[in-house]
Amino acid sequence: MTFSSEHDDFRSTIRRYIEEKINPRVDEWEREQMMPLHDVVADMAKLGFVGLEYDPEYGGQGADHLFTLVLAEELGRVDHGSFPMAFGVHVAMATPSLHKHGSDELKREFLAPALTGEQIAAIAVTEPDAGSDVAGIKTHARRDGDDWVINGSKMFITNSVQADWLCVLTRTSGEGGYAGMSQIIVPTKTPGYEVRKLDKLGMHASDTGLITFDDVRVPVANTIGEIGRGFQQQMSQFVMERMFGAYGIPAGVNRALQRTKEYALARQVFGKPLTKNQHLAYQYAGLAARADMLETYNRDIAGRYMAGEDVTRKVTIAKLSAGPLVREVADWCLQVHGGMGYMTETWTSRFFRDQRLLSIGGGADEVMMRVLSQIDGFS
Repeated sequence: MTFSSEHDDFRSTIRRYIEEKINPRVDEWEREQMMPLHDVVADMAKLGFVGLEYDPEYGGQGADHLFTLVLAEELGRVDHGSFPMAFGVHVAMATPSLHKHGSDELKREFLAPALTGEQIAAIAVTEPDAGSDVAGIKTHARRDGDDWVINGSKMFITNSVQADWLCVLTRTSGEGGYAGMSQIIVPTKTPGYEVRKLDKLGMHASDTGLITFDDVRVPVANTIGEIGRGFQQQMSQFVMERMFGAYGIPAGVNRALQRTKEYALARQVFGKPLTKNQHLAYQYAGLAARADMLETYNRDIAGRYMAGEDVTRKVTIAKLSAGPLVREVADWCLQVHGGMGYMTETWTSRFFRDQRLLSIGGGADEVMMRVLSQIDGFS
């Protein structure tokens, strides 16, 4: 797999945009505990950063998957985790099923404005009693003529406070387990929809909500793909989510290690720079090596995906590798910075808080191990 000059130019453009338009606003967004997603996504859409692999007929760029890889890698350079997560939800977690399985009418009504930034999307799967166990969801939709009437709740939903619509996984029949689920688009202005913003350990600028559906009525035509195939479609969407998330980790890890190395070179302890501590040097080398290996693995996944291979197993491994790696790096960087690194206003503190989520969200580490054992036929 090789990057073309177009991919390289795109990387330079994305990196410059992050350095000039995103990172200077991070502190402000953190203080306000909110980001103006409509404004930022609309601005990025004008530059061709949104809907990279989507059909141009609906406002997509019609680009190859390497452009998505480049975008995700560069988002790892953002100075907090909030924007990469919120933007990733919009472009790689809430919209893939709609693009792949949605009707032309649904795409024109919901996907097209999402790709211009006019509308913000969210994905609603997790519930108070069903997170890792997707088969345990209880939110249900009862058919009433040409409408679905939805009741239930969803928990920890990124972008839900600002979202214009959600891709909701809900039960549409009495079948239990993995059967009888459908993906339904629910506009957030629909009567009966309510959201309460939640406070979190990290990702402070990314809004996360608890959603309730109280007789929320939407057209049956808002169903994405085939009724009853929602679980299967969501599993495919999860692969895209985990792929996008893993892609961004090496750049974030390398940036954190570089910043910590610069600090260690300047910090004098016992009459010499911290970099002269052999134990710290070995730890740095080991973490940097793992970041390099993950980057190489991610790029192999991208190549295989473009070749049409089923990358579910490899994406699961990448997600499982990325979570513990970034957790260890965040902890190590904070430790090297000592008391100063523990202060709330420092980048190390924010990095530590924000990156802890990766081992939980999008499939916990333990779930990734369960998926791998099932794929390999061990369970």
